[in-house]
Amino acid sequence: MTPALELRHYGHDDLSEIRQTLIGVHADVHADRMADDEFRQKFPWFVDHWGGSPGFSCVIAYEGADVVGFAYGAPGAEGREWWREHLDPTPEKGRTFHFSELMVREQWRKTGAAERLHRTLMDARNEDLAVLLVDVTHPKVEALYESWGYRRVGEDQPFPDSPVYAVMLVDLPLS
Repeated sequence: MTPALELRHYGHDDLSEIRQTLIGVHADVHADRMADDEFRQKFPWFVDHWGGSPGFSCVIAYEGADVVGFAYGAPGAEGREWWREHLDPTPEKGRTFHFSELMVREQWRKTGAAERLHRTLMDARNEDLAVLLVDVTHPKVEALYESWGYRRVGEDQPFPDSPVYAVMLVDLPLS
């Protein structure tokens, strides 16, 4: 059952207001792995990296005063569509939204909250495509994105200490 959620949009200028909320949800979602996973410990850097983009867009879901989860990303720099190396031929249109994070706290999982966060974030985009990375050891997450229209186009390991990820694309607007 989908809870009654309030979905709020935030942008680059709001980062100082929402930064700790994002970090707190991440710490809660990954509490059992944070101590010994150096890559997950770098999450504040990623928040600052993505939030530093003038096109940063974030949706945070609330149920009353409780933060349910969030979704965020930012447009890619034109001409730097790194995902193109995975496609032959590449799409003619390439304006890309980099969908960086989607996190939902445990008690709201399997309620439709993740799909609502995703849809709300993507419905506000005007790029041609959205791209995301999914840890290849999480096939259920990859299948969820496939059910939302994404297709796997390759694999990538963007950092030496990061997992190997499935590179997934979807055409925008979502159908």
